[in-house]
Amino acid sequence: MLRSVGHKRVTGNGEDPRVTELRTAVSRLRRELAGHPADFPDRGIAEEELAALDAMAVSGVPEIPRLRRSLLLIAGAIGSVSALATTLRDVRNAVDLFGEPPRK
Repeated sequence: MLRSVGHKRVTGNGEDPRVTELRTAVSRLRRELAGHPADFPDRGIAEEELAALDAMAVSGVPEIPRLRRSLLLIAGAIGSVSALATTLRDVRNAVDLFGEPPRK
């Protein structure tokens, strides 16, 4: 159940649905990455940045520039692994829910 609180929609448990979406997408990609048999050079970077995204999501409202930085690092690390493309796209879509970072 979604309801509005001010300008922000929240789920029945009070969590921002964007955060819920991000946590779900990150969790799924982490599971798929853990189950992927191939070892590739930047796997550790992807795992670290997924952990960082998860930590930001758990904290509540993540910083948009930091979200985007982690997404870029993850995409660079696993972008060539086609088996992970769909779940990587889901993470990107979840990050995009937070909007663009403020322009300087």
